[in-house]
Amino acid sequence: MTDATKTTDQEVQERRLITIASGKGGVGKTWLSVTLAHALSHAGRKVLLFDGDLGLANVDIQLGFMPERDLGQIISGECSVREVAVPYQDNDGTSFDVLPGKSGSGALGALSKDTLQRVRASLIDAAADYDYVLLDLAAGIDPSVTTLSFHRGKILVVMTADPTSLTDAYAFIKVTHMRNPQADISIVVNNVASKREGERAYEAIKRACEGFLKISPPLAGIIKNDAKVVDAIRNQVPILTRHPQSEAAKDVRALAATIVGR
Repeated sequence: MTDATKTTDQEVQERRLITIASGKGGVGKTWLSVTLAHALSHAGRKVLLFDGDLGLANVDIQLGFMPERDLGQIISGECSVREVAVPYQDNDGTSFDVLPGKSGSGALGALSKDTLQRVRASLIDAAADYDYVLLDLAAGIDPSVTTLSFHRGKILVVMTADPTSLTDAYAFIKVTHMRNPQADISIVVNNVASKREGERAYEAIKRACEGFLKISPPLAGIIKNDAKVVDAIRNQVPILTRHPQSEAAKDVRALAATIVGR
C-alpha cells in the first residue's frame, strides 16, 4: 500500500466521524447522541458512540449499564478502542457499540493536547470497523472539545430556541470555523414546541452566521418537545425502545435518514 493510499484510507475513515456538540449544557445533546446512534443502527449502519464528555460522562447511565472498562484505559495505553467498546443491544437484536467515558474524573477534562490528539487518532483508526463514529462531546469550547472535533467528518451543533442557547451555539460555530474553515457544520434544533419554532430558531442562527462568519450551516433536523423523552431517560431505556412511535423518536429517525442519505 502506498503512502497516497494510506492517506486516502485515513480521510475516508475520518469522514465517518460525527461530532455532536453544543455551546451550552442542558440542550439534550447526550440524549440526542444516544438516540441517533440507536436510529442509525436501526437503519442498518454499524455505529460506535464515544462518550467524550470528559469528566462528566453519562452515556452509560442513560443506557443503564456499568462498563468494566472506559476511556481511562485507552488514555493510559492499557487497552485499544476495540478492547474497551461494549455493545448495547436492543430487544429486537439491533445493536451499537459504546466507548464509555470516565464519569466524575475531572482530571480527564484537563488532558494535554497531545493526549487528546492521540484519542482522536484512535477514533479515526477505529472508524475502519464502523459506518459512523459518534462523538458526544462536552458543552462549550474547551480544548477537549475543539481538539476532538477537529476532523473531516460532520459536526452537529445542538441548540434549542432559548436565546442563550442560540448565542452559545454561535460562539461554538465561530471558534470551530476559525480553527477549521472547512468544517462540515450543521444545526439540530432540539426540544421545540413545533416545527415552525425550530425553523425560526434555525433562521436566527443562520442569519448570525451569514452576517458575521459568511457561512450558512444547513439545518440537519428539528426535534420536537416530547414528555416521553424524560420518561425514557428516567427509566434508562432508549426512546426508540420504550416509545418508538413518539414524536421525538420519529424526528431522530428522520435526522438519521438525512445522514445516511435516504
